[in-house]
Amino acid sequence: FFFSPVLQILERARTMGCSQSKRSTDAAITSKKRGSGDQNGDDFMSNAEIQSRIESIEETKKATFGGLSVRYAYLTQRGYYPDDAHKPNQDAYSVTHPFEEKETDAFFGVYDGHGRDGDKCAQYVRDNLPQLVTKYVIRAKMKEKANTLVGDTENNEVIQLKKEQIQAACQKAHIECNRGIRRNVHIDDSLSGTTAVSVYLHGERNRMTVCNVGDSRAILGQMIQRNGKNDGEDDANPSSSENGNSSSLRAQPLSRDQTPYRRDERVRIRAAGGRILSLDQLEGLEPVNNDDEEMDKQWDNNDDSELVLGEELDEGGDPPRVWSPHGEYPGTAFTRSLGDAIAEELGVFAEPEMITRDITSQDKIIVLASDGVFEFLTNQSVIDICAKFSDPLEACRAVVAESYELWLQYELRTDDITMICIFVDDVASDNNSVSHSLYESENTALGDEASAKVAFDLVDGYIPVEGSKPVRNRLSKEKSQALEKMKTKLTKNNGELEDLENVDINELITEKSSEEKAHIAEAIRASVMFQNITDIQREMIFGVMESIPVKKGEWVIRQDTVGDRFYIVDDGKFEVRIVPDGETDTRGDGGNIVHVYDGSRENHAHPSFGELALMYSAPRAASIIAQTDGHLWALHRFAFRKVLLDKPERKELVQVLQRLTHFKDQDEEELKNVADSMEEITYGSGDTIVKQGDAGDCFFVISSGHCECTQEENNGEEIRTELKIDEYFGEEVLSGADEYYKATLKALSTTTCWKLEKASLKKTMASFRYKRNKVETNIA
Repeated sequence: FFFSPVLQILERARTMGCSQSKRSTDAAITSKKRGSGDQNGDDFMSNAEIQSRIESIEETKKATFGGLSVRYAYLTQRGYYPDDAHKPNQDAYSVTHPFEEKETDAFFGVYDGHGRDGDKCAQYVRDNLPQLVTKYVIRAKMKEKANTLVGDTENNEVIQLKKEQIQAACQKAHIECNRGIRRNVHIDDSLSGTTAVSVYLHGERNRMTVCNVGDSRAILGQMIQRNGKNDGEDDANPSSSENGNSSSLRAQPLSRDQTPYRRDERVRIRAAGGRILSLDQLEGLEPVNNDDEEMDKQWDNNDDSELVLGEELDEGGDPPRVWSPHGEYPGTAFTRSLGDAIAEELGVFAEPEMITRDITSQDKIIVLASDGVFEFLTNQSVIDICAKFSDPLEACRAVVAESYELWLQYELRTDDITMICIFVDDVASDNNSVSHSLYESENTALGDEASAKVAFDLVDGYIPVEGSKPVRNRLSKEKSQALEKMKTKLTKNNGELEDLENVDINELITEKSSEEKAHIAEAIRASVMFQNITDIQREMIFGVMESIPVKKGEWVIRQDTVGDRFYIVDDGKFEVRIVPDGETDTRGDGGNIVHVYDGSRENHAHPSFGELALMYSAPRAASIIAQTDGHLWALHRFAFRKVLLDKPERKELVQVLQRLTHFKDQDEEELKNVADSMEEITYGSGDTIVKQGDAGDCFFVISSGHCECTQEENNGEEIRTELKIDEYFGEEVLSGADEYYKATLKALSTTTCWKLEKASLKKTMASFRYKRNKVETNIA
């Protein structure tokens, strides 16, 4: 009774209106053999190969789903992996409409694979999940039809399923899809799998159902209401405001990350026998806090509070993971997935969390994206970037480019990055009121089992954000160590690093037009560096930005040279080239192309690069060469530091310096200059920062993490103390009381320090006193 029409519809669906990511094949992967690493070998990537990493819809597509008029686009970019240059893109996506043979419905999905067969897992789910959702929705409608008393019902389209029935169908589809991966003889899912986030649009009812398994995300850009009126609704472009200072769209989560950051997920995993540890904790390099597990055991399910693990475990990109009690596997950083057969025994299952809500006229942007987007960007940053564009394809390009660039800034590699962006242009038959479509009852259609309950059934569709993976804003320990290694090499080869402290900020200030300010504001809006600046600080940044015209072929940055500027691409294309560590640039062209920054005034695309120069006096990790004529805006590191001197972390650093005997004669203004000259550096757990008896030239203040200080006495006895945040080490070498360190300092966890070099202190103080004397002389 049920199977024949279902199979017929599924077969027709295979050939109707389905867009999806390309399938990677073994032939495609093996056709490019990795070279030996020589700069003139096979690892070189042409511009065409760089572009081949990016796959997208050719142009934005318009569609009408019942009462919804939308435009959508999608884009995926393969990651950059220096040790595996031709690793396939393990992300996948699908766009299916008509869906379930209905022009009013559509299904959008993003799938992020992991493990050796991660690409195959993601492609399997892409190919099968939409069809399985269709199958179970049709079955539910046919069952409802069989139970109805209406005798003249001719087709399924008049049957409207309740929220509980739709979510039951979606859950069954995910579970069966997971079983399908397990049965597939071409996929080894023992340590491979995929996440899945999807939006099922029910156009006839202006409604959507969001399903999530893992840590990819769905978010909504919703119009902000002020005084009963939609903010910006009278503007030609309501998503932006003057100078781009703020967006009139507020980001609302439509899904919640399923990771060990969430207390409820940790409790569930531990109940199944799993362990929750970071890699450093697993290897014994970082202490395990047993109190965390005890607090989780005592947790009341009605308590929404979360134990925040992010600051303790993820400073250097080392998140909490799921491990077997019997060995160092599987190590998943998420608590739900499709595939992952071994992890499933530890509670990492494929049951989705779901939410169904109405789409109103206040809902403007829907984004589905893999976690590569959200590693360094907040939900609000993603919506802010999208809001700058009238074309969702341009929004996809901008978000993916910004994410990719931040990966290059903070890591030695990048993740695969995939995004679907939907602009909601019109919602028919809507009374412009805030949605109250979510039912408040439990999901009785799924049975009595606790695991079958829908996790989110909240009024207005608001999802709690507690327990979400924190956005990273620090270098990974590997990147930090690589920069320090390059800096040491450069110092040995070229003497002391360039002194930037003698730059006069007044010489950098120039007047900017409103249009120029708007361009600059667009570029810095989503940058981590400028998240919390004040309006006064923003105006100062506008003033010190330098206008730099660039000709095709001109080198903007050379790898291994000291960086002193941050750049915004106003217009033009710029290649990113890298010479791998230990190799030389035998061709003289800067090495392999790994990325291209594409700026356009017309498309409001303004990528940026060189952010690390604002924080660290470190050598450039890549070369930047103009591919076309173009124009850049540049911000000098000294100017940036002066503008942001009053940020809280610098104020706290000044307070620490005031406690030192060495600085007892310095006033607050002098100490601000000292604090401004200090640099951040990150050490991994177990790293030795300094050794007792070594010649000393640096002073350290701990800003996060903790260290062990070990001093060996003449009689062989060791004195051990622990240093925590805002405690310091190395004052003896700074003051000149001793030329050698009196103890060994070792990081007990991922630790970030403020570092002050003795030579830098002398220059800073000499420069400051010279300028002060000059001012006093002029006054006199």
